Amino acid sequence: MNLYREESDSIGKKQVPINAYYGVQTLRAKENFKIIEDKVSKELIKGLVEIKLACALANKKAKTLNENTADAIVWACNEIIKGDYEKEFIVSAVQGGAGTSANMNANEVIANLATEKLGGKKGEYIVHPNDHVNCAQSTNDVFPSAGKIALVRMLTDLKFKVLTLIDAFKVKSNENKDVIKMGRTEMQDAVPISFYQVFTAYASALSRDAKRLDLSIEEMQKLNLGGTAIGTSINATQEYVCSVVDILKQVTNLNLSQAEDLVDATQNLDGFVFVSGSLKALAVTLSKIANDLRLMSSGPRTGFAEISLKPMQNGSSIMPGKINPVIPEAISQIAYEVIGNDTTITLSCEAGQLELNAFEPIIFRQLFESIKMLTNGIETFKTECIEPLEVNRENCNKEVQESIGIVTALCPKMGYKKCSEIAKKALKEKKLVKDVIIEEGILSKEDLEKYLNPKDMI
Repeated sequence: MNLYREESDSIGKKQVPINAYYGVQTLRAKENFKIIEDKVSKELIKGLVEIKLACALANKKAKTLNENTADAIVWACNEIIKGDYEKEFIVSAVQGGAGTSANMNANEVIANLATEKLGGKKGEYIVHPNDHVNCAQSTNDVFPSAGKIALVRMLTDLKFKVLTLIDAFKVKSNENKDVIKMGRTEMQDAVPISFYQVFTAYASALSRDAKRLDLSIEEMQKLNLGGTAIGTSINATQEYVCSVVDILKQVTNLNLSQAEDLVDATQNLDGFVFVSGSLKALAVTLSKIANDLRLMSSGPRTGFAEISLKPMQNGSSIMPGKINPVIPEAISQIAYEVIGNDTTITLSCEAGQLELNAFEPIIFRQLFESIKMLTNGIETFKTECIEPLEVNRENCNKEVQESIGIVTALCPKMGYKKCSEIAKKALKEKKLVKDVIIEEGILSKEDLEKYLNPKDMI
């Protein structure tokens, strides 16, 4: 039994596994790009196939594809979207050629499925990968549009996770609104602050990140589909160009639109820099919060010990009983990865030349990776760190009472210079600020209760 069929392309002839729905161009790409194990992502493949479906309908409407061919392509696309043909998408996520390999992988699988639907055999291409499935298209408008479709969905999921984290911080702020701790600036005692204010500030920062994600989603909804090779719409009818994105909008159920300037949208990728910047900003926010939680939970005996985090695992192979803040540590590591990805994305977007940027494969890979890590990381952060977090009320109150920083509240009453003298004396003699003031007869105990009430300092 013959295990292969022969196919040919502009490079020459090649043996393709007889049962494969992919073809010669896909197989060459697999052999050319043995770089990483990651294949083109499922999200991007879905976007590609949805575009092929919409293009078939648009070409049918424009009468550039006959009804039987268009309907067979639509059927094949729907079969792939069901998820039964994932193993046929074999090309590496990192590839040269501006995404041509991924586009042709989709074209060939769709073409062979459609060919079988019309009674042919794999490799006969009654429905041709280029002439029919890729009709009125180019990799240069299909691949970036598919990536944007994937990004819209992934960014929407990420934003939802951010909103749930915001809600978790709001709950935690209300649970501890009556607890006051010492604020710190430059790691030195500052003035009191409530946990309500601490956790609300985290929620506020994340709310800005959510707004930036909204803008990123809006940016990714603008497609260059219909521009074909360089944005001039060569080989596409006017009817197709005017209808294809509207049809795709219905296919995907996403609020997509066609870019006003297709040439600009084909060659300039600043939108991806914007998205990556939003992800980096979110990562920085999360890591800063994680840093704070590690400090506030430090101890348990010789650190701040202002909060207690959920114990997740043994913290040491040599030190018994040690528990580490592993979830905040993981969050910071995610942030570092996102920041590194942002550098790759920025350089890749800058590297476009004339009418095209060839580096979208690595741009999408790094964007997808950043979004997935942030989405999964935020869920873990929320459920395993923020929701079970406990505030150590007694220790926080003790810190406030013993702090030198509370003398700041007396500056309006006593002046900066006198308060500074009291602070120095209290620190040198290891006394409470209140005791020094009473000893020197500056204020009565009753006045001190009035001026040094921590609740009045926040």
